[in-house]
Amino acid sequence: IMFARLALCSRLPSRIRHSNVYPISIRGFSQNKFSLPRSHGKSFAHRSELKQGRRIVVKLGSAVVTRGDECGLALGRLASIVEQVAVLQNQGREMMIVTSGAVAFGKQRLRHEILLSQSVRQALHSGQNQLKEMLLDRAYVFDFSQNKISTILVTNLDFHDEQKRRNLNSTLHELLRMNIVPIINTNDAVVPPPVPSSDLQGVNVISIKDNDSLAARLAVEMKADLLIALSDVQGLYDSPPGTDDAKLIDIFYPGDQQSITYGTKSRVGIGGMEAKVKAALWALQGGTSVVIANGTDPKVTGHVITDIVEGKKVGTFFSEVKPAGPTVEQQTEMARHAGRTLASLLPEQRGEIICYLADLLTEKKDEILNANKADMELASASGLFSQALISRLSLSTAKLNSLAIGLRQLAVASKDSVGRVLRRTRVANNLELEQITVPIGVLLVIFESRPDCLPQVSALAIASGNALLLKGGKEASNTNRILHQLTQEALSIHGVADAIQLVSTREEVEDLCRLDKMIDLIIPRGSSQLVRDIQRAAKGIPVLGHSEGVCHVYIDNNASIDKAIDVGIDSKCDYPAACNAMETLLIHRDLLRTPVFDQIIDMLRTENVKIHAGPRFASYLTFSPSEVKSLRTEYGDLECCIEVVDGMQEAVDHIHKYGSAHTDVIVTENEETAEQFLQQVDSACVFWNSSSRFADGYRFGLGAEVGISTARIHARGPVGLDGLLTTKWVLRGEGHTVADFSEQGTMKYLHENIPVPHGSFN
Repeated sequence: IMFARLALCSRLPSRIRHSNVYPISIRGFSQNKFSLPRSHGKSFAHRSELKQGRRIVVKLGSAVVTRGDECGLALGRLASIVEQVAVLQNQGREMMIVTSGAVAFGKQRLRHEILLSQSVRQALHSGQNQLKEMLLDRAYVFDFSQNKISTILVTNLDFHDEQKRRNLNSTLHELLRMNIVPIINTNDAVVPPPVPSSDLQGVNVISIKDNDSLAARLAVEMKADLLIALSDVQGLYDSPPGTDDAKLIDIFYPGDQQSITYGTKSRVGIGGMEAKVKAALWALQGGTSVVIANGTDPKVTGHVITDIVEGKKVGTFFSEVKPAGPTVEQQTEMARHAGRTLASLLPEQRGEIICYLADLLTEKKDEILNANKADMELASASGLFSQALISRLSLSTAKLNSLAIGLRQLAVASKDSVGRVLRRTRVANNLELEQITVPIGVLLVIFESRPDCLPQVSALAIASGNALLLKGGKEASNTNRILHQLTQEALSIHGVADAIQLVSTREEVEDLCRLDKMIDLIIPRGSSQLVRDIQRAAKGIPVLGHSEGVCHVYIDNNASIDKAIDVGIDSKCDYPAACNAMETLLIHRDLLRTPVFDQIIDMLRTENVKIHAGPRFASYLTFSPSEVKSLRTEYGDLECCIEVVDGMQEAVDHIHKYGSAHTDVIVTENEETAEQFLQQVDSACVFWNSSSRFADGYRFGLGAEVGISTARIHARGPVGLDGLLTTKWVLRGEGHTVADFSEQGTMKYLHENIPVPHGSFN
């Protein structure tokens, strides 16, 4: 029934005109109504604005509604399209569908009939099962054709004859008012051929020779906000899809037509990409935004329409507003190209760039702090940000000085980075193998609030010879802008200013994570929610980071009270918003109701730390603090959980169950207990009698860090210069072949290790 309602074969001449329609009504799963009034007349300038679209036309191409094997309708695909239209309809949007498919489906049916008639006699001889299967196939086709088809068939007169135009307009508006989805197609039986010189010549002149033209004409006529044209390609390419170097165009502007080379028409329909682009530009001129996208890819079919309306980067978006700067794809290409030059510089030259950036941070501190002050004021006035986030946003003279010191340390370390020989082996006589360090490629660092992250990460990228894309939060836009300008100024002393790019367009993080052919590693710096979102969105791109910083401090029964208090206060209170701050304090059961325990509690209260009780701790008390909702909570503020354990082993088990493998601490005077804790706890950082806040690249002497990783491969813990390098193998021979080492060959493998002098470079 659903497929009959879609009116896929609406071009058949036996169908009636729109005066006697059987419309489809898609009604409600959701009670949420869409009520964003918008005056028509100007198309949306940016994808993010598509969420405001109230009236939407969806055009289904022939390749979308029919199967790729040309054996009927794509029923599963159509079901998902119906579901998406229903979702949008129940948001209060007004949906219209323009369908293709009758020509393609008709060809399939005729071919099927011919093959069936040719094969019936063969089937009679081959067995009853095959005959039954063929007849059932035939019955299915006929049964489908007998269903009532809900459609509105139109001709050019419906748009150019004033009376008929009013009738059509009135009919469609009434159907939309009744929450009905009209399905529109051309009445091919009576449509005259278009006048070649008059097609697509202006807003009021367009023939409906194909469904692309029809969809555009209808969208403008009905003042639709958005036209979604689905076909069997991802969108518009600068050359025919499948050809070498063909690139998908993310945003297409009216002045870009000359840069496109079109291929052939659709494999099943009567139009092609050139017809789609002409129709799209015509609709854009009439005030309707357009997206051309793939409606056949099984990976996206189930959400392509809703993704487009949500403003996600899907297909090709047509816009009349061309941004002043490059697209993020162009920025990535620029960064990669300049990054290769950066990697080829001498280590001393990369060190010079970093030292110059350190000098600029102190020389231009007034400009930086003024920009930061503006960001702080805007963030506070907005009321959208927590105090912890605003605290992370703040810069000071002391922070800038520390940054400069760290960068100068990194400049020294950069002299022993790219091109370092890790291993050298004599494989055979006159055949030597080297393993050397090389840059990863293009890094994408997404960070929230902390603008000091920008020069740190930039310096690490420079030292390791990596290209870098930076995506900061809007709350730090002024600070990030000036810090990026200073970074490019430093890079320019060796002609590689483009190697580090600041993404300041309206790109969504999820869209950046889809650039798997351009970006080699994503490093998120921010909340656990941000990291989780990126890990979910990044399909095909490795993500380096940690989702949470649930750090523990375990106070053993052999702990020094002074050390316990000092380590506990610093771990929790020095900077509670940091990921390496203590979130759970584990206390040995023997310390309960002792002066040691009382002093620890008094210490936390003095520092205004809100205490939550773990289940076991709560059971020991008559009156206890509020019981914790989860032992896996990262508070990021002056709050912590206290839980009781029976000993070191139970503390280790608790950490493995509830921790995030970030940083965990033991406070004890028992060396044997401490060593067991250090060996058993499987976290990136494990400390003895030291604050968890030491888990930091600068404090470890790395100069700077891109973040802390809790992964168990590649880099772990604070990730500095070495974590941004990978390796490659270089083999030097004299015409050696593998055949030389076969049983019949004349050579044998030696595999002798050759000493590598410290600081050796390729």
